Amino acid sequence: MPTDDTGTEPDFRFTLANERTFLAWIRTSLALMAGGIALNEIEVFASETARVILGVTAVVLSLVLALSAYVRWQQVQQAMRRGEPLPHPWAVPLLATGVVTVAGIVALVIAFR
Repeated sequence: MPTDDTGTEPDFRFTLANERTFLAWIRTSLALMAGGIALNEIEVFASETARVILGVTAVVLSLVLALSAYVRWQQVQQAMRRGEPLPHPWAVPLLATGVVTVAGIVALVIAFR
């Protein structure tokens, strides 16, 4: 997806800050993917189904975060070029809810095994 180059070129510091934010989201996405793989492999869970569901959930959150990171980077870049307000980060509540859910279930499983 090419970026829309209409508008004026923003200050390079803002463009680089936008890029750093994108890279931070990608690092978080990679950590979620690694966590999902680890959840699928550890033998703490009595149920293989629970283990697979939690692992897949973490990896799907990783996928959603990576995709939304790119979309957000592009939207912010376009908003800066056009002098518009920055868009609402729709992925933040979704990611927070997903991570809290997975972490809560894992904590319960570990506490009561």
